[in-house]
Amino acid sequence: MQVIREHKKKMKRIFILLATILLCCTVNAQHNDNTAVGRKKVAVVLSGGGAKGMAHIGVLKVLEKAGIPVDIITGTSMGSIIGGLYAIGYNANALDSMVRVQDWSYVITDKEDLRRQSLSDREKQNTYAFSTGLTIGKKDKNAGGLIKGKNLAELFQQLCTGYTDSLDFTHDLLIPFACVATDIIDNSEVDFHSGRLPQAMRASMAIPAAFSPVRISDKVLVDGGLKNNYPADIAREMGADIIIGVTVQGAPKAADDLGNTMSILSQIIDVNCKNKYDENLAITDLHLPVDTKGYSSASFSQAAIDTLIRRGEELAMRRWDDIIALKQRIGIDETFHPTILHPLRPQVMTEKQRVVGYTFENMTPKAEQFLRQKFRLNKTDSIDARLEQELTTSMRVDLFYQTAECRLVPVGDAVRVILSAGNRKSAQFHAGFRYDTEEYAAVQLGLDIPLKTDVPVNTDITLRLGKRLMAKGELTVHPHSFTRPTISYAFHRNDVDIYMDGERSYNILYNQFQGILFPINFDLRHFNLQFGVRWDYMHYRNKLGSENSIQVTLKNEHFISYRGQLKYNSEDNWYFPTHGARFNAEYAYVTNNLTKLNVRDDKGTVIGKKTGMSEVSANWRMSFPLGSRLTLQPMLYGRLLFGTVIPPVFGNAIGGDWFGHYIEQQMPFAGIGNIEYVSHQFVAAQLQAQQRIGSSNYVLLRVAGAQQADHLKELADHRTLLGVQAAYYYNTMFGPIGATIGYSNRTKEPYFYLNIGYEF
Repeated sequence: MQVIREHKKKMKRIFILLATILLCCTVNAQHNDNTAVGRKKVAVVLSGGGAKGMAHIGVLKVLEKAGIPVDIITGTSMGSIIGGLYAIGYNANALDSMVRVQDWSYVITDKEDLRRQSLSDREKQNTYAFSTGLTIGKKDKNAGGLIKGKNLAELFQQLCTGYTDSLDFTHDLLIPFACVATDIIDNSEVDFHSGRLPQAMRASMAIPAAFSPVRISDKVLVDGGLKNNYPADIAREMGADIIIGVTVQGAPKAADDLGNTMSILSQIIDVNCKNKYDENLAITDLHLPVDTKGYSSASFSQAAIDTLIRRGEELAMRRWDDIIALKQRIGIDETFHPTILHPLRPQVMTEKQRVVGYTFENMTPKAEQFLRQKFRLNKTDSIDARLEQELTTSMRVDLFYQTAECRLVPVGDAVRVILSAGNRKSAQFHAGFRYDTEEYAAVQLGLDIPLKTDVPVNTDITLRLGKRLMAKGELTVHPHSFTRPTISYAFHRNDVDIYMDGERSYNILYNQFQGILFPINFDLRHFNLQFGVRWDYMHYRNKLGSENSIQVTLKNEHFISYRGQLKYNSEDNWYFPTHGARFNAEYAYVTNNLTKLNVRDDKGTVIGKKTGMSEVSANWRMSFPLGSRLTLQPMLYGRLLFGTVIPPVFGNAIGGDWFGHYIEQQMPFAGIGNIEYVSHQFVAAQLQAQQRIGSSNYVLLRVAGAQQADHLKELADHRTLLGVQAAYYYNTMFGPIGATIGYSNRTKEPYFYLNIGYEF
């Protein structure tokens, strides 16, 4: 059997080798047509234009349909990306599929791909609108723009698998290729005919101030459109006899069109991209200017991409007769179709490649050991795009490297994986902001500071400014396994309005000092399990009540609680999931003398001891997609308090849209916007219908019912709480923006709520 397996492996390698030779011969057949039939060389030139360059794909579809051979391809900015990928084997349909499946809201930012990272890291990413790494005391060579472009660079690296080493773009690619960048040191044009293809593409589209420049040797490179946005002259220099050009610039803007910041910025870029433009149009044999009116360089929504590709295709079809007539000038008849095929490239993001070894560059031995153990690299004999992404994300998130790169170097029929790290971060800075009609404006700032220890240790400092003030310091150990022991200390200044049946009853202002030790903290991709102890000290500063407010005596006191908490989240989106589940459960035993609760009189004298309070809480939500846009989300939740003494500060509260938003024991309830205290035993059910409109608009309809009582056996004896609400939200890169209107039979009046930004 072993002999048979070895024979099969040998035959497989021979088959791959023959397929590769056949592919190369097939590719070269197109170029051999030049001498066989004496036809002219054809170049396709693709202009820059940011997202508008998606229209190039539609034009390429029609050129392929018409049987136009492509011997040379050149491009700038987005044109360099489309052209470079086309040159290594992505045909137009493969490009169409590739751009549609990308999450461009992630690709064009510096956010980490935390879908396969720990639950706490994913939660942090959905709290802050802005994050950036800081290298204090070191020169950051990747600085110089709002976006460092690491996700773009990583995507290019994956898409160009097999073409990531230094290459000659004329002889080593399937189609000769060149692209343009601008060196801002001397304002000169830099034409890439060789080098690392992903790096050349990244340099060509580095829009100044938006994306950080690419530094190669003594050059600082930005978007090539500043010098040559439509490089037909380069195609001519490469030997093109016929030039087909695609531009996406749109009509010149008049004074009346420059009415906002984006239009003015766009005009500045367009004016500065006129270098060589007219001269290059003059040497173009067939010019295809796509109408991109209504779209900008940043129009990366799915609807915009669909429209832009379609407009490119429609324009080329309207020029069908011109395209067919061009075939005669090329020297081929109407029935000619080039034999070039691209059978390998569409699978590049999913195919596995055999690994012969791993090389670690600019990394400490401890960092290398960490990655080998976390991903079992010594036992992993293959790699795909997903593992590449996980490795580089872990290098940045777990090991705190500013940049991380994974390169695959061919070694026979396998690859060697090169993991290359940049400078170690001195800190990671986060910023989030929000506004709502209950608390008005709030800002939250975070600073992650890695400690230089053998085992990764992270210090997390958080400051929240607003009606609720919070300052927190947390120390987390990141050993090789998924266990992350954590210790933290926090100060909260809580300013909370309490309502009774829709009427404001009183306002309470108190300080909460809190220390937590979780020696057991299993933090996985979907799963977080914690066991530990918590200390709380409540310092009550003020209580303002109305005439009808309930009378509650609040004394300064401390509590010690023993806690176990389980979190599970497999939802595909933090705020608007379409599938997956979310489950949270917690048990806490609360004391104030380590074992029991001291009972005090009005003067603060201990008059007895009672069994500590037990808290059991849970919530479980599932998402069921009904088609591509409608999702049903049933949820069960509740909080049960047991004990002779229930400290008022731990009493049940409902209201709002999120768990633990204003105070930690808060539970949401449809139709109630403010905090309402309810009985010690509370259980509820909710059903939400989520309808997506377009790519980022959501309409949410929610209905909820609940039972409450002071004792568990009395739950069914009380009136059922009912509530309904409707909401509209627009999901942006800065968090959800929307408004909610609701009604409940507890408040008996409608309420309106406005939210802007991530929840924290």
